[in-house]
Amino acid sequence: MSVVSALAPLPQADLEHVLAHTEAVWREMAGASIFITGGTGFFGRWLLETLAWANARLQVGICATLLSRDPATHTRRNPHLAANRSMAVIGGDVRSFDFPAGPFTHVVHAAFDSSRPIGDRLAAFDTLVAGTRRVLEFAATQPLQKMLFVSSGAVYGPQPPGMACMPEDYRGGPDPASASSVYGEGKRAAELLCALAAANGLPVAIARCFAFIGPGLPLDAHFAAGNFLCDAAAGREIVINGDGRALRSYLYAADLAIWLWTLLLKGQTGRAYNIGSEEAISIGELARQIAAYAASPGVAVLGKPGGGEGERYLPDTARARSELGLAQYIDLPEAIRRTLTWMGFAAA
Repeated sequence: MSVVSALAPLPQADLEHVLAHTEAVWREMAGASIFITGGTGFFGRWLLETLAWANARLQVGICATLLSRDPATHTRRNPHLAANRSMAVIGGDVRSFDFPAGPFTHVVHAAFDSSRPIGDRLAAFDTLVAGTRRVLEFAATQPLQKMLFVSSGAVYGPQPPGMACMPEDYRGGPDPASASSVYGEGKRAAELLCALAAANGLPVAIARCFAFIGPGLPLDAHFAAGNFLCDAAAGREIVINGDGRALRSYLYAADLAIWLWTLLLKGQTGRAYNIGSEEAISIGELARQIAAYAASPGVAVLGKPGGGEGERYLPDTARARSELGLAQYIDLPEAIRRTLTWMGFAAA
């Protein structure tokens, strides 16, 4: 079996699931004009497709303008979105783009493809920080109602042993003396820019995103779930490079879209919210569940077990649940089933 094409439509059942939990959001944003950066990646695709679905089903008349470094590629990959009259694509680098003609009522800044390996670390840091500054400068010129900055749980650095889940008030951080911290430190600096803008009256909230699974997840990047799905799609043994003990949690992409749209509308200015699942699972167990559903030949664990507990990367989502009424609606086994069904697998 070949890896499913990125052009395959998202499942209608998932689009309806998002709509069922965000109808009030769409109706409140009726007539809005949204500027989106990062709309060509995994997150962006779910945002754009759920927006298009809401427009079609509810007739809310929401328009979106997408900033892309490569509009032609976006058009080839997403012809149905490119043909949508409520959506426009403009070319430009997030660090220096020309401000599009407004007015815009909402901004979603999600530019930076974390699925790709970071080559030029200085350029990556510049994209994260200077890009955010440019978007904030643009947002300040608009009659803005709300802005959402899509950040990452990487801002917390390593999760301490014994901490079940990381809350938003945890004050840890990446090692600033390590070049490998460029992504986490870049997101931290970008969050600071958002905090400064919020202090000056810009209505921006922050989404700290953790790990996800669902249709469209890159299969050839550094995401464990995507790598395992890629192995399953190729009909080969699923390979774990580590010892399989690391703990993660995975929110299904349709739930992710619900959380992001709700946070854009309802998130408090200057406040950060963790986005993810609290259902912990080891990398080894994740591989075994995917293998069982896809009837893969098996799971190979290449690393030798170390001492102590496995490394963790788990969010505390109490803030989003209590302040915004959000929840995880689709559990991980169902998320795996839906993802593999979309990829063409029947139940084993």
